[in-house]
Order: sequence, then structure tokens, then C-alpha cells
Amino acid sequence: MAKGYWVARVDVHDIDGYKRDYVAHNGAVFAKYGARFLVRAGTFETAEGSSRSRNVVIEFKDYATALACFHSPEYQALIKARAPYSESDLIIIEGYDGPQPS
Repeated sequence: MAKGYWVARVDVHDIDGYKRDYVAHNGAVFAKYGARFLVRAGTFETAEGSSRSRNVVIEFKDYATALACFHSPEYQALIKARAPYSESDLIIIEGYDGPQPS
């Protein structure tokens, strides 16, 4: 079964508020859904197109779990808490388990 992923791009306008009202509380929600950070605001280069200041990739056991986490009441509350401090783009995507190039 293919894993599920959140791929987010974020601009934070108030880092203190963002950390206090969002980051400090998201761990419990992500733990509940078995989420695992693969990328969390590391160094990056925009090779094509546009970007935001932070990038995040979170892995879930499958696509359904990734969707369930996002739509959960707990995470929806975190979106509201995060909104005054940041702008983001988020896609939820199913991973690929098919053949790879040889």
C-alpha cells in the first residue's frame, strides 16, 4: 500500500506566534495519526518556479490517514490558530509504489 504525504510550503510572518499557537500543539495531532516529518524547513534552493520560505513533507502510513489527519477537528483547530501568523500551500498526495526507472 502506498504511503500518503503532506507537502506544504509556508511563509511565516510572526515566528513567535506561529511557534506558540501552532508548532507547540501540532505534535499530539501528528502523533495520533502516525505522522513522520521527512522535511521540516531545511536549507533549500528554488530550482524552478516560485517558493515560500519554509517547506515541509510529512509522511503517513497511507493516503486515507493523511486525509483523516487534515480533516480531523484537532487539526482544523490548528489551522485557525496558525492563520494569523502564516500563509501556506498544502497538498495531500498518495505515494507511488510502482516500478522505478532502470
